[in-house]
Amino acid sequence: MLISLTEIIYSGGKSEQYTVPIEMEKFIYDGNSYDFARKDPVNLTVSNLGDKRVLIEGSTKIALKVNCSRCVKELQYPMDISFTKDIDFNLSDDDRTKNLDETNYIIGNNLDVDILIRNEIIIGFPMKLLCSEDCKGICMHCGANLNEKSCDCDNTVLDPRMSKILDIFNNFKEV
Repeated sequence: MLISLTEIIYSGGKSEQYTVPIEMEKFIYDGNSYDFARKDPVNLTVSNLGDKRVLIEGSTKIALKVNCSRCVKELQYPMDISFTKDIDFNLSDDDRTKNLDETNYIIGNNLDVDILIRNEIIIGFPMKLLCSEDCKGICMHCGANLNEKSCDCDNTVLDPRMSKILDIFNNFKEV
């Protein structure tokens, strides 16, 4: 959702509060698509700091449906998102790029809330999610979830550099 900041930018000392829904249906990141289990509206406070500077403060709560990195069990990952952004509208887009200012959620004088929330989710998204600390994962041979049952598969992993020695033992063992 786009929020026009034009009136706030040019009105000294003005502050506005917004409750904005998150319009994105799915969170797409790193080639994966995640559904939302929970999407609370974003509570925003936009304040003029003077000299075409704006302070954006906000918070929301979401939960994403993700899979465990070891056993692929579906779980919910809750996130409490809160942020504070200080935007200087005196800077041009080129100046922001030179200063490595990543304000891709500001389009002209508008704030794109979905892009802002997406960026905050990316910042808080873990590299690996587990259903529990002692998750055993799945069997690499039969695919059984080792948290729920055990299997009789041979899970010994041999070092491929030692395959020639293993061939010697197999060829010369006594029957």
